[in-house]
Amino acid sequence: MFSASRLLLLTSLGALVRAAVQVDFQVAQPLTLPRSANQCTVEILTRTFANSYGDPEIVPYTPPTDCGSAGTWAGISLNFTVTSNGTQYDRLGTFTLQGVEIWRTSTPEPVSGDGIIWTYLKDVSKYTPIFAEPGMFILELDNVVETGLEGEYATTLHATFYESSDEYPAAKSSSVIIPLGNLANDTGAQESVPPVFSLNVTVPQNAVQIYAELQASGNSEEEFWYYNAANDYLNDLPPGTTYGDGPFREVRLLVDGQLAGVALPYPVLFTGAILPQAWMPITSYGALDLPTYFLDLTPFVPILTDGNSHTISIDVSSAESNHTINGNWFVSGNLQVVTDPSGNPTTGNITVNNAPLFATTNTTGNIDNGLGTITVGASHDVHIEATIVSGSGETTTVVWQQSLQYSNTQYYLSDANNVVQTTAGTMSSTHNGVTVVSDTFSYPFAINLTNYDVAFDHAYDRTVVPSPLITGSTIQNHQVAGRRQDIRSCGGSALPYNNNTFSYTDLAGNTYQRQVNVVDRVVVLDQQSGSLAPASNVQHGAIIQSAADPFPARFPGSRRIVQQN
Repeated sequence: MFSASRLLLLTSLGALVRAAVQVDFQVAQPLTLPRSANQCTVEILTRTFANSYGDPEIVPYTPPTDCGSAGTWAGISLNFTVTSNGTQYDRLGTFTLQGVEIWRTSTPEPVSGDGIIWTYLKDVSKYTPIFAEPGMFILELDNVVETGLEGEYATTLHATFYESSDEYPAAKSSSVIIPLGNLANDTGAQESVPPVFSLNVTVPQNAVQIYAELQASGNSEEEFWYYNAANDYLNDLPPGTTYGDGPFREVRLLVDGQLAGVALPYPVLFTGAILPQAWMPITSYGALDLPTYFLDLTPFVPILTDGNSHTISIDVSSAESNHTINGNWFVSGNLQVVTDPSGNPTTGNITVNNAPLFATTNTTGNIDNGLGTITVGASHDVHIEATIVSGSGETTTVVWQQSLQYSNTQYYLSDANNVVQTTAGTMSSTHNGVTVVSDTFSYPFAINLTNYDVAFDHAYDRTVVPSPLITGSTIQNHQVAGRRQDIRSCGGSALPYNNNTFSYTDLAGNTYQRQVNVVDRVVVLDQQSGSLAPASNVQHGAIIQSAADPFPARFPGSRRIVQQN
């Protein structure tokens, strides 16, 4: 509990900080690219997004030649820097190159005053094949400027290319990347579902490995999807409490109508989520760099390499009997294809296909006079095996498995509506007994919103082993944020807070840890350690060493605030 004197000190510190531009950030690991290699940096685009709905920035892209031959780079990174002032909602941003969405982001909410600025660095080395060719680069950032929403987003995007050498070999990448999204050259790649998005795709006949990457995020009535009530109980709640179609969501990928794999999405809290002050200056995890999800489509190589066009579909389903959702989710993806050098067609067949089209679900509840609980559970197990014979004559046995679990309980109380959700699972694929894809994840998530208090408690725990395209790493992020109404001091003032604990390790031996605590938009503690930490780490908050979390680590059960951001 904060004393009156500590509250006064924090208020004074906040006034000093707000006299300058607020620096927003998402806690994440620094880049691990070869910094000592020869580098060349080019500006991709610069644009101020004001009234920009339906008006993305579209610029021609040409690969640089100052850092070695195109496509031979040791790595590629993007630097996105944005400034804004005035007042504005959070806005979704998508980066598309050669028809492939390579990065999905969102904007911190600017507030009136001296404005905000943020920079995010992203490793995009896995997209080397599309950076190696000239084409169109598109940034779609739909914004509206009107009375009360004056904030414009002034953006600059740079790309840095790292020359390869004996010490720094070329980055691992696929042979071909096939876009799964809007193929128009005047908009981003993302597509809106429902209804299901389908695309006819032709895969090289000498493909021997195919990995799908999915992008997905809820929007509009689906932004707070984890609060949506199951339809069986929706009419038992007061009108306007929430939307229907339940809280369970899974992103499905199908090949000619057959399920190839699914992804259970991480619940990203955008900076306008319920209590915008809680996400200043720290955004929630994933808000500046939304997670993507990898599936191994190699078992379907014998089907996809027959020389014909095949239908790839992406949709989002619920636990309702008809699997419907509200409008809308933005989805896209890509197929990263590894080909056989012989050029001869690949053959083979699927030997085991146990992939139910939809998850197994269960919904229970007890609502009386608008009060009670609703629980939705789901699980989905996928097991597909195939034999692949390359044009070079090599035979590969592929085993692709998923085991996913989900639970969501909504508490409708007299003074609060709370939600507690768990999402966890394992995804793995072996080629001749060697693991090529392994993804183990857990996303515990809870929101507590009462008449006086707001509290968010969510975590991102994910371990991914190295694959032909991505570096293995373990990321553990735990964030507790909100506002505690203190009715015993200072006239009932409420202080927003955000405590973020982050840990990163990878199989290359890199480590990074960071603890950042914020009270009333003031960083009161910032500690970094590990091999990737800055050489000089200034720790803020000599007077206040931590901002205590006034809530338990895991609380039961928050009334959804419907925002059309």
